[in-house]
Amino acid sequence: MRPRICGPCRTVGVLSRIIDVIEQSGGSLLTADATGASGCSRFGKGAFVAGAFDQRIALTMPIESGSGGAPAFRALASESGAQPLSSAYSEQPWLGDAFGSYTGNPASLPVDTHEIVAMVAPRGLLLMENSHVDWLGARSGSVAALSGAEVYKALGVPGNISYWSDVQDGTHCAAWSEWRTPLQQNIQKYLLHSGSASGVFRVSSLKSGSLSGWRDWQTPTLTEGGGTPGDGGGPGHGGDPGDGGGVPGDGGSDGTCATHYETLNAWSGGFQGEATVHNDGSTALIGRDRRPEPGARPVDQQPVDGEHSGTRGLVTVRNTSWNGPTAPGATVVFGFTAAGSSTPAPSGLTRTGS
Repeated sequence: MRPRICGPCRTVGVLSRIIDVIEQSGGSLLTADATGASGCSRFGKGAFVAGAFDQRIALTMPIESGSGGAPAFRALASESGAQPLSSAYSEQPWLGDAFGSYTGNPASLPVDTHEIVAMVAPRGLLLMENSHVDWLGARSGSVAALSGAEVYKALGVPGNISYWSDVQDGTHCAAWSEWRTPLQQNIQKYLLHSGSASGVFRVSSLKSGSLSGWRDWQTPTLTEGGGTPGDGGGPGHGGDPGDGGGVPGDGGSDGTCATHYETLNAWSGGFQGEATVHNDGSTALIGRDRRPEPGARPVDQQPVDGEHSGTRGLVTVRNTSWNGPTAPGATVVFGFTAAGSSTPAPSGLTRTGS
């Protein structure tokens, strides 16, 4: 008997390969840092999972994804009329083999879908649901969205998540006019980089979920190393540590800032690298320029958790707008892919203040 491979997981693989092609085109076809994932029903499940697992997707837009998609598993078990987890498990391979033992006891699950919402954070997320179709479990969808939104709040970006379930009727996968404005705003902000609209929650009274029965905790404020965003003193920095004579690719340390490089994966004609910068000092690093120097090899990918300039020779990677402060003792990491061989490792990894 062949093992079940979750359908949304296959979607992730296909979409990720498409983004690979976009990146390798060098911007001549499309722009890789303006990629969105969307779909309705089964394709909504795929878009939801793809946005969680491929951090290159700037905007995730699942539509009416139903059981096996955004709605919280635990909440679905008590939502009248919603597709049961056993039905979602057996209908199609939305869920892998391991899920089978939890269909009748979702409370024993070690995870739930609000954590998939959290995996998309802090990137853009617009969840669209239909409150008129009981089978789609929109009440449970609102529970997952409200819970996942707490992670966006903790990261200091509450406006990066939107949810809308208040539509006209039960037509499945319709192009609702109510979604037009939030769709346009999200596309402008995350794909066209020309807007700054905050997120909106429009939860239908027909399927209104609540967190009060699901949590007994308060939302913290998360920063690297603790404290509140911007905490840690002034804009101190450690200058350029240069090469400290460590392992190949290791930038060494000057007692204030340590750097390290590692090749995570390599294939014919390219490789995936990861650079780490650790704040050894006693003051926060407010701005970060991390500079891997891959010789003449072009960098193909917009780095994860960073914004880069240059594609050959000296490549500068700077923090994004949401992850600037680096508290004392904290570590920041960014990854990239490049064309060419990973041997020798990129040299000259440094950190400069701003």
